[in-house]
Amino acid sequence: MAISLSKGQKVDLTKSNPGLTNITVGLGWDTNKYDGGQDFDLDSSIFLLGATGKCESEKDFIFFNNLEGGNGSIVHTGDNLTGDGDGDDEQVKINLSNVPQSIEKINFAITIHDAESRNQNFGQVSNSFVRIVNDATGEELIRYDLGEDFSIETAVVVGELYRHGGEWKFNAIGSGYQGGLASLVKDYGLQA
Repeated sequence: MAISLSKGQKVDLTKSNPGLTNITVGLGWDTNKYDGGQDFDLDSSIFLLGATGKCESEKDFIFFNNLEGGNGSIVHTGDNLTGDGDGDDEQVKINLSNVPQSIEKINFAITIHDAESRNQNFGQVSNSFVRIVNDATGEELIRYDLGEDFSIETAVVVGELYRHGGEWKFNAIGSGYQGGLASLVKDYGLQA
């Protein structure tokens, strides 16, 4: 049975699941009905962070235009332009044993594409979640439902996988940002 997390909660991933190597991180969301006349396009982005808490290069930023990183150990399965339907809207496949040692954290974010020009924000988004599935068994191990705590934010860091004592852990972050993807990219040490 999946462990359901609250904001700020940290949990062991590999220690409590011995032998776990291949996982899928699923991200999902729904958009509320509104009369803005524009479609919503939410995107998941992954930032591979070194000891400084920053990306070492552009290759450590995985998104719809760069689907692979960490020497092939982390693969984004592609952009979902609508977010319609149940289940995961976007997925990231990770081979934990092949993630380069220089990567200490893998941060997951959801942003709204062209949020400012479309006058959209996370106050118009509901049912956002991140979950981790064991690829070998299909079992959902961890789930974090973000709740409805957002209003004007255009980007949310939902959580992070991080190394601790040779094991992988997950931290449910749920922090919102204004300035969308460009703001996050800059915070993680890259050029927007």
